Amino acid sequence: MRDARDVVLAPVITEKSMEATMNKKYTFKVASDAEKIEIAKAVEEIFNVKVQKVNTISVRGRKRRQGLYTGYTPAWKKAIVTLTSDSKSIEFFESMT
Repeated sequence: MRDARDVVLAPVITEKSMEATMNKKYTFKVASDAEKIEIAKAVEEIFNVKVQKVNTISVRGRKRRQGLYTGYTPAWKKAIVTLTSDSKSIEFFESMT
């Protein structure tokens, strides 16, 4: 099994994801080949919380152009992790709001 830090790559900080933290839903950028169970175990290991549910979304690369040249931004995978009601919140996100 991979290291937990290789599965959960970075938090996703947007207005919508910050609003969801009030309902104990946290958004992360994860490895594109990571599975839901693997993501849940990694979040539990890194932040010492209990995960109730994991939803994943594969985000498509968008078409961008720079003058004459066109290309695509990289595709990536996003995970929305819901914590149990008795679990504490993640401190990293609390300092952002």
